[in-house]
Amino acid sequence: MHHHFEIAVYLTVAMGFITLALTGDLGVIAVILVSLALLLRGYLLLTRRIWLISEHATSFLTLGYLGVYAADFFLLSRGFLDATVHLVLFVMVVRLFSAHRDRDYYFLSVIAFLMVLSAALLTVDSTFLLAFACFTLSAVVTFILMEMRHISRKAAIRTQQPDDETSSRHIATTLAAVSPVLMLCILLTAAGIFFVLPRVSAGYLSAYAPGGEISTGFSDQIELGRIGEIQQSSSLVMHVHIDGDDRGAFDLKWRGITLRNFDGRNWSNNRSQRVLFQRPGEGFILPEPIAGVRDIGRRPIHYRVLMEPVGINVFFLAARPEELEGDYKNVGMDEGGAIFNVDLQHPVNRYQASSDIAQPAPSVLRRAGGNYPPDLDAGYLELPRTLDPRIRSLAEQITASSDNRYDKASAIETYLRTHFQYTLQLSRTVPRDPLANFLFERKQGHCEYFASSMAIMLRTLGIPARIVNGFHSGEFNDLTSQYVIRASDAHSWVEAFFPNYGWISFDPTPGVSTSVRAGWNRVALYVDAMASFWRDWVINYDAGHQQALAVSAKSGSQQLFSNLKTWWRQHYELLLKTARRSERVVDRSPWKWAIAGFLIAMLLIVGANAGLLWQLLARRRLAAKPEKSPRVAASIWYERMIGMVGRRGWRKSPTQTPEEFIELIDDDAVRDKVAEFTRHYESARFDASIEDVQQLPRLYEEISATRR
Repeated sequence: MHHHFEIAVYLTVAMGFITLALTGDLGVIAVILVSLALLLRGYLLLTRRIWLISEHATSFLTLGYLGVYAADFFLLSRGFLDATVHLVLFVMVVRLFSAHRDRDYYFLSVIAFLMVLSAALLTVDSTFLLAFACFTLSAVVTFILMEMRHISRKAAIRTQQPDDETSSRHIATTLAAVSPVLMLCILLTAAGIFFVLPRVSAGYLSAYAPGGEISTGFSDQIELGRIGEIQQSSSLVMHVHIDGDDRGAFDLKWRGITLRNFDGRNWSNNRSQRVLFQRPGEGFILPEPIAGVRDIGRRPIHYRVLMEPVGINVFFLAARPEELEGDYKNVGMDEGGAIFNVDLQHPVNRYQASSDIAQPAPSVLRRAGGNYPPDLDAGYLELPRTLDPRIRSLAEQITASSDNRYDKASAIETYLRTHFQYTLQLSRTVPRDPLANFLFERKQGHCEYFASSMAIMLRTLGIPARIVNGFHSGEFNDLTSQYVIRASDAHSWVEAFFPNYGWISFDPTPGVSTSVRAGWNRVALYVDAMASFWRDWVINYDAGHQQALAVSAKSGSQQLFSNLKTWWRQHYELLLKTARRSERVVDRSPWKWAIAGFLIAMLLIVGANAGLLWQLLARRRLAAKPEKSPRVAASIWYERMIGMVGRRGWRKSPTQTPEEFIELIDDDAVRDKVAEFTRHYESARFDASIEDVQQLPRLYEEISATRR
């Protein structure tokens, strides 16, 4: 029993370490050294060789590692977290080779659990499920044997022991049969609890998941060439599902950020944002960044996006977005039309949006003219201070035969596509003038160089231009009807402004293809489908998913009822006899059955509306104690105030701001109270002020007490 117990503890520690190592956040040297130590310990256990470190040597090694820890902290890892992780791994290995008391095995079990817990916070990959299942199996065996050893030591009567070989075989067989069953029951029970319990906070693991280097390609200042570095990675970024698209019929670009200012090496942007209006219970309205855009027809699409935890607070949307929906409290929009998440409590993970992807015809754009609106920022025509004069000359030479701005932009786009080559292999040393080096010497580069060159050449011709960083549509998985977008699909392109038609996209990069990569076969499609399900229904499981499950369960119950009804119809005679018999029984005591029927009906009604009743009770409790959640309570009290004032004749339109609504009220007393209420509401709603939210019930009563 003790030998099996040692093996079980060893497997638990090994699976805990493997789960942590699969996150990719451990250094290569640490993984190799700990793996070698685990392999050595496993070999000793299999060969039944006893080799333990003495307590004196254990103390000496532990004290000696303090010097290594200092060197690791100041010279190697240069970080407290990494150095501490290495320290814990060292102590674990030392204890693994010196364990001989119960507390040593308990310590190793706790370390194994902490490693799995850390892995749960560091990764959202579907491989965690397999590793966690293996850890659960080894942990079940460990705790079974731990309890058996504990009970056997307390036993007052000793049974006759069989030979060691028979006993070992019997214990191993029993554990091999019982442990998987227990593990399966644990996982099924946990899954049931997970999917049924109400979600208190959605996506909480995503909030702690580490972000990757992709986020640096979508910041407010980007060095030229950064997108090319991102493209060399194949890590997953997001899945996109377009409603009604099951064949991959769209070839879209997913806009992230727009960049305006260029100093010759870096693109930057002024991220002055405005908060977007959210309709109660619905999504955010996304206005057109430039007013006065002419209607060119409509081609609306609706899509759903599932983001990986890459540390980006940008919503990637198709051209001309109109509406954004998701579990987000505050969303901002900059002057370039980029949509940002400013809600720190809900990182970007799942959202859905609508866009109008209709584009004006070239013949229309040729007649657009050059009278730009006065609110168009002049920064879209700014040039670097040290612009090579050859760039202006090249732009004029390319567009010499074009008599309108659209043909000039198309000519530059075609020239770059046909005279330059696409490559991700760039020199490590950045030239003094990257654009001049690209256009006149190297003549090859990646999308950022093509887009930057075209944008600057357009500006030399007096055409407002900017670059956009985002993603191509990527590969299409016909199993899930989703576009699989990876870091290698990162892309930069150009937007030029045309009066009355807004920003029009141009892509001067040659050889950009959205075809399926070599080796992307059906097995990879199934793996991606499983990973997508894991991210959507486990990592990001929230109240919306619960509602979808409830709707599915309701639909299934209705289908079952319909089948039962059909079956009853087929047995009409038996049903008729039963009904007549029931009628005679009811006739004998009608009041009794009427009361029973009424009670049953009430129970059914209450059961059908249990969710709504629970929400109403939760809102009432929160309104009574607003300090528990100032933001949500402020919204509840503001809705109550709007409803109460609306019943007195001043109804608030969904398009009105709170300030506009206040001006609508023509009663001075009511208007002053509503204005005071609104000030406290905004402080509580956006600053989570407890003092302000506690004033709302009192102000509500005062508004209610005023007479019109």
